Amino acid sequence: MEEMEEELKCPVCGSFYREPIILPCSHNLCQACARNILVQTPESESPQSRRASGSAVSDYDYLDLDKMSLYSEADSGYGSYGGFASAPTTPCQKSPNGVRVFPPTAPPPPAALAPPPRNACLTCPQCHRSLVLDERGLRGFPRNRLLEGVIDRYQQGRAAALRCQLCEKAPKEAAVMCEQCDVFYCDPCRLRCHPPRGPLAKHRLVPPAQGRVSRRLSPRKISTCTDHELENHSMYCVQCKSPVCYQCLEEGKHSSHEVKALGAMWKLHKSQLSQALNGLSDRAKEAKEFLVQLRNMVQQIQENSVEFEACLVAQCDALIDALNRRKAQLLSRVNKEHEHKLKVVRDQISHCTVKLRQTTGLMEYCLEVIKENDPSGFLQISDALIRRVHLTEDQWGKGTLTPRMTTDFDLNLDNAPLLQSIHQLDFVQMKVSSPVPAPPILQLEECCTHNNSATLSWKQPPLSTVQVEGYILELDDGNGGQFREVYVGKETMCTVDGLHYNSTYSARVKAFNKTGVSPYSKTLVLQTSEDTQSEEQTLPFPVPLERSQLRRMSPFSSTLNLQPSFPGRSYFELRSSAHQLSLHSSLQSLNSAGELSASGISSWSVLLGISKVFVFAWFSFDPASAHADIIFSNDNLTVTCNSYDDRVVLGKTGFSKGLHYWELSIDRYDNHPDPAFGVARIDVLKDAMLGKDDKAWAMYVDNNRSWFMHNNSHTNRTEGGITKGATVGVLLDLTRRTLTFSINEDQQGPVAFENLEGLFFPAVSLNRNVQVTLHTGLPVPEFYTSRSTMP
Repeated sequence: MEEMEEELKCPVCGSFYREPIILPCSHNLCQACARNILVQTPESESPQSRRASGSAVSDYDYLDLDKMSLYSEADSGYGSYGGFASAPTTPCQKSPNGVRVFPPTAPPPPAALAPPPRNACLTCPQCHRSLVLDERGLRGFPRNRLLEGVIDRYQQGRAAALRCQLCEKAPKEAAVMCEQCDVFYCDPCRLRCHPPRGPLAKHRLVPPAQGRVSRRLSPRKISTCTDHELENHSMYCVQCKSPVCYQCLEEGKHSSHEVKALGAMWKLHKSQLSQALNGLSDRAKEAKEFLVQLRNMVQQIQENSVEFEACLVAQCDALIDALNRRKAQLLSRVNKEHEHKLKVVRDQISHCTVKLRQTTGLMEYCLEVIKENDPSGFLQISDALIRRVHLTEDQWGKGTLTPRMTTDFDLNLDNAPLLQSIHQLDFVQMKVSSPVPAPPILQLEECCTHNNSATLSWKQPPLSTVQVEGYILELDDGNGGQFREVYVGKETMCTVDGLHYNSTYSARVKAFNKTGVSPYSKTLVLQTSEDTQSEEQTLPFPVPLERSQLRRMSPFSSTLNLQPSFPGRSYFELRSSAHQLSLHSSLQSLNSAGELSASGISSWSVLLGISKVFVFAWFSFDPASAHADIIFSNDNLTVTCNSYDDRVVLGKTGFSKGLHYWELSIDRYDNHPDPAFGVARIDVLKDAMLGKDDKAWAMYVDNNRSWFMHNNSHTNRTEGGITKGATVGVLLDLTRRTLTFSINEDQQGPVAFENLEGLFFPAVSLNRNVQVTLHTGLPVPEFYTSRSTMP
């Protein structure tokens, strides 16, 4: 029952509801609290006067709620009414429950139900919906007598010893109760707050026990219609979802609505709420079992930590004294991993405990509501309670009851190194011991030329067991010049188009891994066909083959496929009898801000007489602007982090025009983190998740779903997450000013952001549980090109 207490307290005063009224948003307020937070608005600010004066007020701004002349408008809940004559820039305050409310602008009227000033405005302190009251004022809101009954039963079921209601600290036992004030007093508070003189001398004081009995035996008032106070509720309007009286059906606004018997609808809604509670009860049971599991995990982590530390200490003590300094460092790292695991599990325990307490409180409150025998009062709140129960059940959905951390410590100490290598002592997982790869072998039977295209294929030696991360293909300029890198990637076949006709090219390839680069393969000499004329040419520009389809059957196209080994250095020279031109893939086409220059592309088109240009930008991550915790590898194409917090890294190249697409492959994904991918300004925050400020537009994703985020606003939750080996695509269309995301080449959600203008840099945020590799210079994906060609 204790968990239910917060359901029975007013969000304004923090005390149990007294004469609660139901707002159109289904929340409750004490009638006195509602009167205290009323804000007066001048005649010119009312919705009616705005419509009469022809001001631009849409139906969205003032929606007719329940046709009761209550106009609501969506606001932030913290808006001020500084322009109103009666409430000049009055700051909002916080109630004991932490809810922002507006202070009273004037003392309340002495009459219990005195109407508020004309055009009074009331803001719900829970959902922040603003309401402009009609001439009936607060009397237009129905009284929640069912909630009053629940509060009475709850208070009667508390401790037998009645306490003073006016003591500020440690309430004393009540000595008397005033029947007129309906308040329990101890002797000091009675003398101070209820002296036996003046008007209070006529009040009747009774013993606390007698006062409780009189409260319990007070007759329950019958719920009456808010429009016809002398009529009792007898029917239920299906369209308005509210109890009505016979007079409402005969001459009121419900005369043409569908109505049903009050008792039948009462039973139906009770049945629906009971069914919803059954599902929520199962979730609560599962949550309790899950909490037991998490607490057992804490014990298991403690035991595993002690066992692992003991083993580590024993191994280190067996070594010579020179190992002692290193031993302290290793123990520090194990303790850090230990604290991280405990922090994750304890945070999950705390989060789950809070949710379970809220769920239990809601369940107990709903059960008490079901016990009520007031059909009209029940039906006034049943719909809102059913929605809350379903919403709470959804919050215990998939993934909530799954541990976020394992209990095992996946660390093994290798005690085999020699004494002179003591300074390199580390855990096995942190070592790199793979040798350099062997030279690749060119497969002559699959290498060929056709017109001005050349296809080359290679493989690793048959007996080689060394792991290879990729290959580097080099060609000369077709005139005996120096070799240039034209492809870097994992594929073992590459087609190079757009070569000179009637020229002889030399090609060679080498392999690489984290340890180093292999020697070159044997050099292969290729001869292109004699010169032919083409009506349309395409500007050669870098396009990686690692994400495109292998072209064994039809290996020829109109685009030169080049991939540099690192940004801003590699280029491919084209020579002809008429002119000599060096096309630099990024050095000559980047301006001072790192932006791809359209003028450079245009000049190349003029020189070559090109009628159609396909531009594929390539770039790498920028160590200069990245956070200090970011770790770079693979020529700045692969990044991870040494921190548990999210850190941001940007690409070297910024974009302000054109259509650009790049992908990031997930090389490592542990413990279900939330990496974020997108674009950002150059001055974005580097020590927070991408999208937390207004300088970034991003999609963050876990193993189940994704969200779009900008300026810490989360939108468009979409099912489908990432795992190790997944690919996240980012498509920036500055022609249409949109940003779109994909996962594994399928579009993720709708268009993420629109109306983008300015200079944008590719950006990623991640922590130590994630490692990604960047792939650039990619063609536009099929899902976007097919959408672009639709009529």
